[in-house]
Amino acid sequence: MANRKRNKPVFFRVDEEEYDLIKQKMQLIGLNDMGTYLRRMAIYGYMVEVDMEPLNRLTVELSRIGNNLNQLTKRANETGNIYMDDIEVLGEDVKKIKDEIKQFTGGLVCKMT
Repeated sequence: MANRKRNKPVFFRVDEEEYDLIKQKMQLIGLNDMGTYLRRMAIYGYMVEVDMEPLNRLTVELSRIGNNLNQLTKRANETGNIYMDDIEVLGEDVKKIKDEIKQFTGGLVCKMT
């Protein structure tokens, strides 16, 4: 135990009902390690489960917009022409992403510098 990072043991007992409740809460946030769960709860007092699916969708959309922008840039460099319709579609996609970010953040405004 001397070589362990966490070398101070903490023990406590719970009844069957409390144990089941702890296990349920662990499942809710997707943790399988009771030690990790109990340590985080003791230190931080709460744990938050964040649904990252909306953010994952935004990442896919941003990647798609980036690909479209690269294609437009390549075409403009090769031909010297760019179509206004393509720019408008790209602008609509960017507006859609902004709206989704606003919805995801609950309307919070973040300034990036």
